[in-house]
Amino acid sequence: LARSARYCAVFARLAQRSNCSRSVSLRTRSAGGIAAVVDRRLAPHASLLGRADPRVVAAIRQAISESVSTSTRTIEYARWRTERILDAEHGQGAVGMPSRATFYRLFDKLSHGVHVTGSARTRRSLADQPEGPFRYESVAAPGELMQIDSTPLDVLVRLDEGTPGRVELTGLVDVATRTIAAAVVRPTTKSVDASLLLARALTPEPMRPGWAQALAMSRSVLPHRRLLSLDERLEHAAARPVIIPETIVCDRGKAFISDNFRSACRTLEITFQPCHPRSPAEKPHIERTLESVATLFCQFIPGYLGRTAEHRGRGVEDEPLWSMLEIQEFLDEWLVAKWQNRPHDGLRDPGVPGRTFTPNQKYAALVESAGYVPLALSGDDYVELLPATWRAVNSYGIKINNRVYDCPDLAPFRRQPSGVTRKRHLWEIHRDPYDASWIWMRQHWETGWIPVPWKHLGSVPQPFGDLAWDHAAADLRSKGNPTPTEEETAQAVAELLVRANQGPTGQSDGPATQPSKRNRRVAARSRAASENHGPRPPRPEPSPAAENDWPLPAGEALDDTDDEPIAKVIPLGVFDPFKEADKRW
Repeated sequence: LARSARYCAVFARLAQRSNCSRSVSLRTRSAGGIAAVVDRRLAPHASLLGRADPRVVAAIRQAISESVSTSTRTIEYARWRTERILDAEHGQGAVGMPSRATFYRLFDKLSHGVHVTGSARTRRSLADQPEGPFRYESVAAPGELMQIDSTPLDVLVRLDEGTPGRVELTGLVDVATRTIAAAVVRPTTKSVDASLLLARALTPEPMRPGWAQALAMSRSVLPHRRLLSLDERLEHAAARPVIIPETIVCDRGKAFISDNFRSACRTLEITFQPCHPRSPAEKPHIERTLESVATLFCQFIPGYLGRTAEHRGRGVEDEPLWSMLEIQEFLDEWLVAKWQNRPHDGLRDPGVPGRTFTPNQKYAALVESAGYVPLALSGDDYVELLPATWRAVNSYGIKINNRVYDCPDLAPFRRQPSGVTRKRHLWEIHRDPYDASWIWMRQHWETGWIPVPWKHLGSVPQPFGDLAWDHAAADLRSKGNPTPTEEETAQAVAELLVRANQGPTGQSDGPATQPSKRNRRVAARSRAASENHGPRPPRPEPSPAAENDWPLPAGEALDDTDDEPIAKVIPLGVFDPFKEADKRW
């Protein structure tokens, strides 16, 4: 037996040297009979695909790769598509198809982990992942790396006159502390929303009536007393850190790659870093953060829609819906109360991996080493964040989107070049797309901004933006007026807002005069967008002498001969926010 064992070892070494794939066996005699010693370590292993035709395997792989960007189909379609690929490449019937059961087993092995017959969203997400290992970004200071993104909010909101609608959530998260520096809810995300989101991140979150005193920064783990000596704005601030971004990573959405957002980043000296196309893995923190907001916050609000249509219930629009501003108030309070004090799995102590930190605790630890420098924004800074366009100052004023803006302060600049040769001597104009009432012109000869009102500012009952203006102009063109004037468009906007404000039950002429669903939705979105939701550009306050000079409502004139007696003035009660807060809760 000992001699036989030595022979087996010799044969095994010889087989290894010659790369022999045959098993080595040796028969030996023993007292009980013949025993076989077999070494199967070098025996060939069976293939994962068995004896399948390589041409069929290549055709199945091609059918699987074609399904990445298409809608989800069944295996029967993949079988039919595989047969068509084989006929196109090798001829009609040149390659035989395996049986139904064999094809199912082969397809299951080749499509494992690809979700060919599963969720299309998951299939596209897995296809967009990089092939190499994920890179870990090492950040050591708040604001060193931040990520911004927007997504439709999974909640129906109540717009004006009870119109239900969807809104979008735009958030800015800090990678080092996982702090949501700012989050806004808007009807549609525009470049001005992304720019003003930066302004909200640089501004302390004030304590609001009705909030518990435990949400104040002075009652939190943040070093409030030390930060207050550097920034006086934090005296009555809520427990949300103020983080100044250094680098912002975003996708290639229109709101983020726009010239306005890039200009805002340059103004605030922020490094702008867009991701590659269809690469959500390059900004995973904001992607997961927005999903967490949906699971931790949105599902507790009436009107929750679910993440997909298959998770949506019936009659969601009939539930008692909150308005967009109320959703914003709840979101701001939830971020301070819940998110900033919730232990995050990505914030762990390297020395003690079992311990997790909250965003506020992580910020308090990093600010000790990184420091804090306040950055206060002035009124001119907010105007700088608005979208810019270039126009000429004519004799009648400045024309933007068929609207004329004019004021006496433009007298020295009429028909004059700005001196900016790369812009053909035009003047830089900043405007708010949600409010068409005012624009701001930069004084290239000096410094500062000139606020310019709209000529027909007094002809509409309330502010509106480009959405209502474009909708009214398109409605006039559809009625046979190919070139509507500015006065006609302004009057059409006013009538649109009045009709939508009356509602379907306020009409007395029958169903034919009721406003359409499109008109009500445009009016509701215009009002929701014009409402204040945080830092906004400052509006000039006219002096008492100028109130009677500029601008005048259309069709009205000054009347200084009014001798009617003045009615008795009944003063209103003083507003007490704390009593109103008690009523609310």
